Amino acid sequence: MQNEITFLINTSEITAGTRGSSLGPGALFAAARKQGSTLFGDFPMIHVPEQNYLLDQPTRFPFAKRIDGLVNTFEAISTAVQQVFSENRFPFIIASDHGSAGGTIAGIKAQFPNKRLGVIWIDAHGDLHSPYTTPSGNMHGMPLSTALNEDNLPCKSNELDSETITFWNALKNCGGIVPKINPEDLCFVAVRDTEAQEDALIERLKIKNFTVAEVRNEGSDSIAERILEKLENCDLIYISFDVDSMDPELTSYGTGTPVADGLTPDEAKNLMLRLLDSPKIACLEVVEINPCLDNKINTMAETTFEIVKPIIQKIQSN
Repeated sequence: MQNEITFLINTSEITAGTRGSSLGPGALFAAARKQGSTLFGDFPMIHVPEQNYLLDQPTRFPFAKRIDGLVNTFEAISTAVQQVFSENRFPFIIASDHGSAGGTIAGIKAQFPNKRLGVIWIDAHGDLHSPYTTPSGNMHGMPLSTALNEDNLPCKSNELDSETITFWNALKNCGGIVPKINPEDLCFVAVRDTEAQEDALIERLKIKNFTVAEVRNEGSDSIAERILEKLENCDLIYISFDVDSMDPELTSYGTGTPVADGLTPDEAKNLMLRLLDSPKIACLEVVEINPCLDNKINTMAETTFEIVKPIIQKIQSN
């Protein structure tokens, strides 16, 4: 693990079903400034190009909304991740919606094509849909399928036009390596809101979900140890932390798709701090703060800052 951080700021929100997550990184910066913290000024920062202008235009792709722009976003974040790695630094990504995380994975794999990559997905949702299975067309429900090269055709419910298929294949092929991760190298934490198509895929691929109840009963340290043991054959590990993994009653509703009965902020923080004991952690991403939906005046960003702050200190100290 590199201990010199570069922040990648990704304000793309074209894959979400609600508006406002593009303001999430700024809300996190505001939370730091409220405390008088200069943390986000202490490291290099790269702003990733976004395609949010597409939100002001109709989309031609009902089962993969704004997929044309997402192809460009994948390429942009993948390129930025590779740049940070080439400078021997740690990519710490602060993103808006979760849909572009497939581009993050593509960038890691493109930089280290011969390394086996593990993914720790801390999220209320499985994000395992494809355009063939989605009930909404919102692509923040599909990033892991791009990394797994998984269409889930046994659960197909949508007929796609040729252009959608072309763009979907471009997402899966971003970085030139397909697939980028193996199902056994994917760990869910706190996933608790999935649809039947995702459930069928989780069962078929035997993806392990460490539930909120397991985290609470066993403790964050124990769960972190179990995750790292499961991923022991991986060379590199990426952590993706969606703030909706936390319980909205204990944080706020300042995220696009809040789900009850989630992690406490301390559970999330302690889990990631313990995971960072592993030298294999190569990249970390924080997503889905939405101040426009916050019922407690930027509390989600403030809560997330209290999690991010010791994580950054831990990365520096490794």
